[in-house]
Amino acid sequence: MKKIFHQIHLWLGLVSGLLVFIIAVTGALYAFKEEISELGNYQYVEKQTQDFLLPSQLGKTAEELLPGKELHAIKYNGKSRAAEAIFYGYNPSYYYIIYLNPYSGQVQKVKDMNTDFFRFVMQGHFYLWLPPQIGHPLVASATLVFALVLLTGLVIWIPKNRKALKNRVWFRWTKGTKWPRINFDLHVVGGLYVTVFALIFAITGLVWGFEWFGQSVYKLTGGTKLLTYSDVSPYKQIPDSTLKTTNATDKVWLLMQREYPAAASVEVHPPHTDSTVVAANATQRDGKYWKTDYRYFDQHSLKEVDVKNIYGRYANAGFADKLYRMNYEIHTGAILGLPGKIFAFLMSLCIASFPVTGFIIWWKKRKKS
Repeated sequence: MKKIFHQIHLWLGLVSGLLVFIIAVTGALYAFKEEISELGNYQYVEKQTQDFLLPSQLGKTAEELLPGKELHAIKYNGKSRAAEAIFYGYNPSYYYIIYLNPYSGQVQKVKDMNTDFFRFVMQGHFYLWLPPQIGHPLVASATLVFALVLLTGLVIWIPKNRKALKNRVWFRWTKGTKWPRINFDLHVVGGLYVTVFALIFAITGLVWGFEWFGQSVYKLTGGTKLLTYSDVSPYKQIPDSTLKTTNATDKVWLLMQREYPAAASVEVHPPHTDSTVVAANATQRDGKYWKTDYRYFDQHSLKEVDVKNIYGRYANAGFADKLYRMNYEIHTGAILGLPGKIFAFLMSLCIASFPVTGFIIWWKKRKKS
């Protein structure tokens, strides 16, 4: 049986090794995306006592710079940070962020995100730099194969006796230890300690990779809602007598600002047709995105509308909803803050090394035979 598992481990590893290496390396590079991206001076402003400009005012300034592009959202990032006008579209594909002073509307930077380094890294991690309809299933399939490689590796790791166990649980190198032995131990001993975390990365990746997998995990944990955006229905009237503006997006922004005065960021999405809602979300001060409150308002009556998917108010989320919403931060290690990201970065580098050390072991044995 171990021989069979060894063959499965070997050939699945050889087939998926290069893809796993690329996915792991790009995952490691992406780990500190937020920390590195926030180093730009254009993202900061001098804190002032006056009110922010309204979304309609910032949006008008931004739209003049990108005529013909559709404004996706206006995001306010606090009193010392620039606001963001986000433009996103398909056919043709474009993604821009315009950084604006939220007090004056002064443009601080127009950034084409499709030329951003971390955007390039993410495209490799998600799609292997291929068209999404090709790259996405390739990455998902490679991740599934990698999970099977990890499980078969655990089976063939089991030592024959107690003496062999000592050599499987820690590195026993001496001054004269040769490179083939070091390489073997890095693969076998290192694999033992990384496997649990690698499986977490694989499972959280598969949640996005295959719809059936994500749905299964959600249902098994007790989820009953939809995982994608669905039709909405009114459930609450929002009084707007104090919101002194006629623009629906501005009214929603003022409402969100009033209800979330301590939020790290508030984002509003202008409606693109007469029948769509004004969407808004508020990220909590602790930076945990899975705790974000997502809210939706009828653009004509300002009635708040409820959704039947998991992206609603955090207070209304059940255990399965919260677990699914945590998926990104579990996958990146951000669930534990900066220490978690550092740990995820190191684990990703270890995962990237396994296809290399495994290939070397196979190649050495092949040459001997």
